[in-house]
Amino acid sequence: MDERESKTVSTLATTLREVRLLSRDRAFALWVMLALLLSILAVAGGMNEVAQQRSTLERLVQADRIDRADAQRQHPDWGGAAYYGFHLTYDPPSDFAFAALGVRDHAPWKHRVRMLALEGQIYDRDAGNPVLALVGRFDFAFFAAYVVPLLIIVVLHDLHTSERAAGRHALLVSTAREAGGLWRQRAALRVGKIAFVALVPLLVGCAWAGTSFGTTVAATLIFLAHCSFWGLLAFWMAGRPRSSEQILATLLGVWLLLGIIAPALGTLAIDRFVPVPEGADIVMTQREAVNDAWDLPKDATMQPFMARHPQWAGYAEVGQPFHWKWYFAFQQVGDQKAEALSQDYRAGRRTRDRLAGIVAWMMPPALLERALQRLAETDLRAQMDYEQDIRDFHAELRAFYYARLFPEVPFDPSQLDELPTFTPRGDS
Repeated sequence: MDERESKTVSTLATTLREVRLLSRDRAFALWVMLALLLSILAVAGGMNEVAQQRSTLERLVQADRIDRADAQRQHPDWGGAAYYGFHLTYDPPSDFAFAALGVRDHAPWKHRVRMLALEGQIYDRDAGNPVLALVGRFDFAFFAAYVVPLLIIVVLHDLHTSERAAGRHALLVSTAREAGGLWRQRAALRVGKIAFVALVPLLVGCAWAGTSFGTTVAATLIFLAHCSFWGLLAFWMAGRPRSSEQILATLLGVWLLLGIIAPALGTLAIDRFVPVPEGADIVMTQREAVNDAWDLPKDATMQPFMARHPQWAGYAEVGQPFHWKWYFAFQQVGDQKAEALSQDYRAGRRTRDRLAGIVAWMMPPALLERALQRLAETDLRAQMDYEQDIRDFHAELRAFYYARLFPEVPFDPSQLDELPTFTPRGDS
């Protein structure tokens, strides 16, 4: 047997011995069971939330169709059909959303819109739990970002000190073929087992939800890289000539700094550096413009409207006290007056998110959450894509009704079959 074979056999024997020792460590077994239990709870909770959202959407899609048909039967004119006809828009959860619910915790993922001014509708949302909006749900992304590092710290911080306290450290070092290799192997086994039991529920969830292979692999690699970072940090600290209490306190301090303090300070700094208009200001500007239009001459509405829609300039005359085309014209003019604020609001949110992404590279927990939310399409980018889909759909609705309201086309219910229908981005 040559030297290379001898070294391989020795390494294998050492590994088997470490595995046996680890299997007898009751304290470590408890931490492993805790990791498995929390991972199961995180994945199951996320899948339950996604199932509820999908069930809600199924009911809403059917109810929306029935409600609109009833409204169209009761109002036999284009203006009534436009005013009373609601249209459901929604952003269905992706096949990986269960792992990282992201902004779906607090941002709206469904809206019923109609032909009225859009800004007041798009920023309207269901009342939610303010505590939940602050802390978020316990999904796999949260578990992986904040709980797994704590488990790794707990099982590695006394890697050396526990053996010193038991009086075995000198013997282990003297009998090991390579002392550094022994500790690396022991640390790798501990971190590997924690990572494995934490990852299994996620993989089961991906298989159950039909998550794509690429997304599953990417999420696995991201999670393992995160575990490796904390494992290497804890391993390095465990080798310092300090007591286990000092090592544990230092590692917990690093976790607190990278996971909570730094992200909070980063968010405060970004919010201060990038001012963003309030959504309420946008809604108020739009609503004030709409309300004021009732008391203004009709030309004050029709002129700015026709500036955007010159194709209807030949139909700008409104002789009656009330006409549907005038009514919907000042609804859109309300949106036009709030347009600058709305654009600033969207641009500011994008800038803040981009800066937060840059800062997150110095904060592994935040970086992991952002990466998993991007895979799950539950981040701010996905939310803003949905908002843009609503705007595009609303523009299609307006185009459909304007082509009938302004030329005063006689009402024909059969043409309602040509109404635009909202199609979620993932289904388009």
